[in-house]
Amino acid sequence: MQLDIIITAPVPSFLYEPLKASYRCHDYFQSSNKLELLASVSKKIRGLVQDGGTTTPTSLLDELSNLEIISVLGVGYDGVPVEFCRQRGIKVTNTPDVLTDDVADVAVGLIMMTGRGFLRLNRFALAGGWQKRGPELTTKLGGKTVGILGLGRIGKAIAQRVVAMGMQVVYTGRKPQDVAYEFFPDLKELAAAADFLVVACPGGPVTKNLVDAEVLAALGKHGTLINIARGSVVDEPALVNALRKGEIKAAGLDVFASEPNIPTELLTMDNVVLLPHVGSATVETRQAMGDLCKANLDAWFARKEVLTLIRELA
Repeated sequence: MQLDIIITAPVPSFLYEPLKASYRCHDYFQSSNKLELLASVSKKIRGLVQDGGTTTPTSLLDELSNLEIISVLGVGYDGVPVEFCRQRGIKVTNTPDVLTDDVADVAVGLIMMTGRGFLRLNRFALAGGWQKRGPELTTKLGGKTVGILGLGRIGKAIAQRVVAMGMQVVYTGRKPQDVAYEFFPDLKELAAAADFLVVACPGGPVTKNLVDAEVLAALGKHGTLINIARGSVVDEPALVNALRKGEIKAAGLDVFASEPNIPTELLTMDNVVLLPHVGSATVETRQAMGDLCKANLDAWFARKEVLTLIRELA
């Protein structure tokens, strides 16, 4: 007999079709009458599927009295009320590891695009500027310091890549780790030491606006901010202000506070590289994420070990 699950986010067909083959799926996200849907199925629901950008209110979970597990399609789970779930005994899983390399690649790409000015140079070539004058000189990356905020799986993968490029790595987090990189207990001190400050920590209330005006001031006019984590970690108005006043050199952003909305001022800045949250957006990785999202459900209901139970913030 198929178990009932509820889907609260847009999920790709390569996940939705296997889910429908194994479970009785109730699409809360696309439902035109969510209250009616809950009234008819809420007591039957034992699993919930959402993506990393979805916020799940406790009021919804209150309706799902028999819910056993939330399976998140994504590494981030800042939209899940974790403490509420812990008290209710609801398991929460995510899909880390499978997207680590792709997200780290995007971080390095943003470092190269901002540091070497590749986006501006591309526009220069396309506009015929090269026929009129030589291209501008940019920044040598080798020897520069990359400060990483959050040395988890993705942070470590970024560190490995930039070290291979001849860059230096320093980091901060909740506590020092057994790594070869220098630890800074204070974020402002890390920013002051860095040429590139890379945000790679989880989102959520604990890290909201962690990169604020003071941190950006410490990063300074020769520093560049790179964010591939969550838009909420950076105080966006403070970032816009710092860029506008030249208090920092540049920014490379794959995430934003109110996606898909990007602050209008950022769209016109020549020293900013903007990507539409494509950190894990490859065919191979998204398929692996979908497979793992379903595998976590399957493992739980088969009473096997759940593959990727959430971990405390690193």
